[in-house]
Amino acid sequence: MTRTKRVVVVASVVLVGVMLYLWGRSDGLVGRSPGLSDVAVAAEAETDKFSPVKARARDFYTPNSEDLLPDEMRLIACGTGMPTARPKQAASCWLLELGNGDKFIFDIGTGSAERIAAMQIPYNYLDRVFLSHLHTDHFGDLDALFVGGALAGRQKPLRVWGPAGDTPERGTKYALDHLYKALTWDLDGRAGITDPRGYQPFDVTEFDYKGVNEIIYQENGVTIRSIPAIHSLDGPVSFILEWNGLKFVFGGDTYPNKWYAKYAKDADLAIHECFVAVPDMITKFQFTPQSALAVGTQIHTAPEAFGKMMSIIKPRMAVAYHFFKDFDTTGPIYDRIRTTYDGPLSLAEDYMVWNITKDDIRVRMAIYDEDVWPPPATEKPQLPDPSLRIPYSEFIVGGKYDMKDVIQPTYDEINKKYGLNEKQED
Repeated sequence: MTRTKRVVVVASVVLVGVMLYLWGRSDGLVGRSPGLSDVAVAAEAETDKFSPVKARARDFYTPNSEDLLPDEMRLIACGTGMPTARPKQAASCWLLELGNGDKFIFDIGTGSAERIAAMQIPYNYLDRVFLSHLHTDHFGDLDALFVGGALAGRQKPLRVWGPAGDTPERGTKYALDHLYKALTWDLDGRAGITDPRGYQPFDVTEFDYKGVNEIIYQENGVTIRSIPAIHSLDGPVSFILEWNGLKFVFGGDTYPNKWYAKYAKDADLAIHECFVAVPDMITKFQFTPQSALAVGTQIHTAPEAFGKMMSIIKPRMAVAYHFFKDFDTTGPIYDRIRTTYDGPLSLAEDYMVWNITKDDIRVRMAIYDEDVWPPPATEKPQLPDPSLRIPYSEFIVGGKYDMKDVIQPTYDEINKKYGLNEKQED
């Protein structure tokens, strides 16, 4: 083949690859392989399409399957539901991963620790939690992340940022001090048995809920600000994270307000609650019409009001959550939003994933392993000090059944394998 013909063939292959790539991106079908150019991704997709043995690009996310590019955000919905528990949706929780390696958890509502675990992220990387307010559907699984994360490899204190209240007793620090006290029996029972570093008291940063666009966090090129929110009592807030020219806004629970309208403008991705439509609250939750109107339009944000707010701030992607997403509730919520907003929209559900760059926002679902085990710790475990163990009472010791003969072989096996000399307790 002559050099001219080779150039023509190569150019044709590249052109076909680019066309296929653009077609795939327009339909959301072609995935980006980490570190590859657009043309290379297109060529890879074209090759894989016809290969009987090579993997093909898939339009879903599996944990630990993709690199996060240096200029990319990845948001994972670990809870999108309501205070009423259900298997399909945990309560509010959002895991944001940045291309610089930082990871942030915004809210950790009831049931969401299971979803976080499904992402198979070492717990040492999951030490920063931001609470929008102190309803249990927004912080009810903090104890599960705290204790379970320490047991599974978090070897540092769990840091938590949250608003003060209009009284000290309604603030984040008061709540977490008492949550730690509530775990006294749990923590005392682990003393001297496991690595103690993750069980230290919560490292709480409490800030003024009245702060308007005030910086509450600034590390490693990441700035997080808070703005007031309107929900139930004084105290709730929303968060604005800026990094690498990207802007992420998490609304928590709030009635539409002027602070969100002003400071969430032009966000790359803006989350705002969007409550169940009032008619469905009456028929499905059995609310009285009076209660449904009060809760669905005043304490929370109605779909029409959500749409109006998004029309004001004009994000690259609007994300609605805080409703039960069923086959017969999603349509009415969508239709009501579309009476006031016609821009890009995601109606969130658990395990939905957004990859955000300056050029693109890709939306998929995560595929996860239900038989998940904790990922390896990032540091070597610290051996516990047996002298710190709190002993059983004589009464309880007297109730132990003698099992030394059947347990001794396990001690022999482990001692031989790991070069130890561990002995059974008396």
